[in-house]
Amino acid sequence: MWRAMSVCIKDSIQNMNLVIGCTVGCDYCYARNNVKRWHMIPDFSKPEFFEGKLKMMDKARPQNFLLTGMSDLSGWKEEWREEVFEKIRKNPQHQFLFLSKRPDLLDFETDLENAWFGVTVTRRSELWRIEALRNHVRAKHYHVTFEPLFDDPGEVNLSGIDWIVVGTMTGAQRRKIRTEPEWAWSLTNQAHQRNIPVFMKEDLEAIIGDGNMVQEFPEAFEKVLEVQRAWKK
Repeated sequence: MWRAMSVCIKDSIQNMNLVIGCTVGCDYCYARNNVKRWHMIPDFSKPEFFEGKLKMMDKARPQNFLLTGMSDLSGWKEEWREEVFEKIRKNPQHQFLFLSKRPDLLDFETDLENAWFGVTVTRRSELWRIEALRNHVRAKHYHVTFEPLFDDPGEVNLSGIDWIVVGTMTGAQRRKIRTEPEWAWSLTNQAHQRNIPVFMKEDLEAIIGDGNMVQEFPEAFEKVLEVQRAWKK
């Protein structure tokens, strides 16, 4: 879908931070900075599970949820993951996304139809994460987030991937590091050759041009958004 004006991905996918904290330690981590600023947990390197938030999944109105906005799935304890998976199974009206930078630390299989497992890739040297995701997480749906993109990833093996997201650096470092338009277009073209939808995040608008933004969701996400628009309060 080509849009004359970009939309914010957070308007279509809601963060549900079931776990806060991460052991990966990226130097550009916005989540760590937010936790420090707002004193959410004592130590960001020691993830904590907020089980009470699971009740948010019981709402009848369909939602697209990101469950790892303040964590990495590889840092979740197995018992946390299994409890969340069971709750997802009981709420097929929603779609749920997970992200990891260390898929090599994961090893599980799930038949959940409404769970999407992805990796974050920020540079060519991290492309191994995509293959590791396919090998270590045996699931129905996969996605890749190329954000923030620090160099040209080149040719990418997107076999089996169902959705990609492309973005650039935001916040204080945005003037120092940015995604080049050629990198974003290359990823978009590679994905479209495989009929994979692409979502360019709104922060790319200044780089790509507001009339050139590609903002596509998987069909399952679009169906949720359609029901939301038609929902009678």
